[in-house]
Amino acid sequence: MPAATPPLPSALNAPLPRRPGLRTVRGQLTPRLTLQTLGRGDGLLGMCRDGVFGPRGDSVTVVWVDWLYLEGEQLLWSTPAPRTVLNSRPLPTERLVDAQGQAVLLHRDLAAESQAADRVRHLGLRPLPADTLQWRVPEAADAALPGARAEQLWTLVQEGDFADWWADQVPALQTEGWRVLLRPGFAHLSVPVEAWRVRVEPDTGELLGHEVAGPLGVRAPEIGPLGLPPRQGAWFLSLGVDIEGETLDLAPLLADLLRRDARWLRADALFGIDDHALIQLRAPGGRRIEAPAAPLKKIVAALLDLLTDPQRPPGPWRLSHWDLPRLEALQDPALAAPQVSLGAADAGPPWHVQGSEGLAAWVARLRQSGSPPPVAAPAGLGIALRPYQQQGLAWLQYLRAQGLHGVLADDMGLGKTAQTIAHLLLEAQAGRLTQPALVVLPTSLIFNWQAELARLAPSLRVLTLHGPQRNERFADIARHQVVLTSYALLWRDLARLQRQPWQLLILDEAQMVKNADSRSARALRQLQAEHRLCLTGTPMENHLGELWSLFDFLMPGFLGSARHFQQHWRKPIEVNGESLRARLLAERLRPFILRRRKAEVARELPDKVEVTLPVTLEGAQRELYESVRVAADHLVRRVLHRQGIAGAQISILDALLKLRQVCCDPALVPGLTLPASMPSAKMEALAQMLPELVAEGRRVLVFSQFTGLLARAGQTLDALGIGWLTLTGDTPPAQRGPLVQAFQDGQAPVFLISLKAGGTGLNLTAADTVIHLDPWWNPAVEQQATDRAHRIGQTQTVWVYRLVVRGSIEERMLELQQRKARLAEGVLGEDGPQGLKFSPDELDGLLRPLAPDA
Repeated sequence: MPAATPPLPSALNAPLPRRPGLRTVRGQLTPRLTLQTLGRGDGLLGMCRDGVFGPRGDSVTVVWVDWLYLEGEQLLWSTPAPRTVLNSRPLPTERLVDAQGQAVLLHRDLAAESQAADRVRHLGLRPLPADTLQWRVPEAADAALPGARAEQLWTLVQEGDFADWWADQVPALQTEGWRVLLRPGFAHLSVPVEAWRVRVEPDTGELLGHEVAGPLGVRAPEIGPLGLPPRQGAWFLSLGVDIEGETLDLAPLLADLLRRDARWLRADALFGIDDHALIQLRAPGGRRIEAPAAPLKKIVAALLDLLTDPQRPPGPWRLSHWDLPRLEALQDPALAAPQVSLGAADAGPPWHVQGSEGLAAWVARLRQSGSPPPVAAPAGLGIALRPYQQQGLAWLQYLRAQGLHGVLADDMGLGKTAQTIAHLLLEAQAGRLTQPALVVLPTSLIFNWQAELARLAPSLRVLTLHGPQRNERFADIARHQVVLTSYALLWRDLARLQRQPWQLLILDEAQMVKNADSRSARALRQLQAEHRLCLTGTPMENHLGELWSLFDFLMPGFLGSARHFQQHWRKPIEVNGESLRARLLAERLRPFILRRRKAEVARELPDKVEVTLPVTLEGAQRELYESVRVAADHLVRRVLHRQGIAGAQISILDALLKLRQVCCDPALVPGLTLPASMPSAKMEALAQMLPELVAEGRRVLVFSQFTGLLARAGQTLDALGIGWLTLTGDTPPAQRGPLVQAFQDGQAPVFLISLKAGGTGLNLTAADTVIHLDPWWNPAVEQQATDRAHRIGQTQTVWVYRLVVRGSIEERMLELQQRKARLAEGVLGEDGPQGLKFSPDELDGLLRPLAPDA
């Protein structure tokens, strides 16, 4: 109960009137609230039905209100507060006798009394008719209510409302200066937690009919097993609190707390709660429990998604072994033994944990994934692994040994392919590659994998399923150790690939199947493999649904169904900004993702300098941009009015595409008839940059999303007399390798590459300059393209230039890039994730006119 503050000040400041022969005094009005719960021990039989009130059984809480006039701490006079304004005309003065026996005149503060009476009526209290209470004998009322008359009582409509009323209203009254008096037996005080209980049991296949299946502390009759096989790696978890000799299920109490207090959903606010603060939990029957914040913070941080699941059935949670690291957040010693007490003498209520020794073994296996034991590189590997690559190999070996699956998500250029090939070679040398490994990759990377396997592990027997002649090779699959195929062919060849059991199923550039409903993604889920592995530098590019797709392939059910993930993870994190949930998701995924950054593990790499070069639209190009912008604005708003933001995405993207094309080169916009003199600010900027760069001996990669823009760049280079090569989606796979080698050998100083075709799988360390002609929505895609040059093997500083039209849609695209980058980082443990779809405000920004000074 908070300490009382000074009483309300009087509303009257005028001098008191004086009467001959009487001393006039002015006391301080202090309202007082008295609460008492009556029961059979007080002689109360119950309440009869009376309009507002219904039967309450044998427990009734009553309230009476007094006006106290104090002089300092001396009581001058008191009177019951009126329960109605009818026939209530208080006298402005009262005659009293002071402590010396002298008659005095008390001047009452009628304005303050009226204000306090209004406050009573806003508390939800109702006058209690005297004949509503039923007593064993009439005299019992006088004995049970000393100092109060039955006609002065108030109460709430329902007895169960008093717990919330006590917790919410009474502290506010005390802050306002009211005094609160509790009579013995008041039934709605908060009770402290006496102990915390955690119980973990393996799912043995039996029908749980003992205490863990019902309320904790209430033991049900034992029910025999159903004869089902044990469910390996499945566990049941129950949490409870002991109060007044009884154990209550803690889960619904915490779920109610999360609904009432939004602080528990945000990481910064949660961890800002004082560990020693007392948190009130609402228990069934109107009871209130006071619990220290520290253990509650640990539980919520570990189990937030389970606590907020509205479809959770009563009873314990069923967890897979993948979920067990959550329990480490409660307190590490909880996992050290099957039954321990975790509470220190001065650490608040003790923890009591019951579980199985197998639990500690499961958790130890997952915990060790963060620092697996070292593994020697396989004999005959064509390169010396760097220290971080050696650790990556150990991690891959550990996942295989423990029957786990994962994502190798190192930054682009850190050698994910090399680490994977070392893993395959080690498996083959150890005799564990009894069935072939299937590697699924983009068509553009087949040549790269063939070359790397031949260079790094020539002893491995490799089969490539590509081209029309592949039909003759399916019969040879079992005689090979590594089989390469592409995403484009996977779904076509599914029936024949399903006939072969695979030792490993490896997805390179796994973001290619970020759409779980694509044909390739559906086909992959139908293949049988003992171990699954994803390789990608960008496990999430746009939204969390892409991450769900990867893990639904790796570990079906780990993140629930797509609908469940949308409701319990994507919407709370991306839309509601629940940073605590983002943190929890990151912690759940961490054992299965190995992600290293160049700045951390490849410090020998030279610097990368990024520069944004503003380009200004002039003359006819500027006028064209404005006319296209106005037309796009009208179109988008018309479609929004008809279809709403969700249904208008295609129209929005088409309108924005035209604006981007005008920024790059008006000739890219289809259907426009343009004068021959129409300028292109970016081509002019490129014509100014490249001669100087080439004269300095620089080797340049030029990226664009638009192949038409690359063709215009080629015309510009021809006019300048500068040699160039080009690689786009139309380049046959067989020509990709020779083109890359030609650039690496110095046959041309400029390489024009489309963002989609050249963003993955290329090693272009001969380049020291990268030019992005146009920004793309996703920062990870641009980063992948840049890292064709900034990767292991690069010896020079890499300069990255981005040409961006000032004040245009391109500048606003950079802002959206930053938001997507924050979301990706948030899943790795940082706060502040934001949504990704275009909001009306974002559309207004994208479609704004060019800035006047642009």
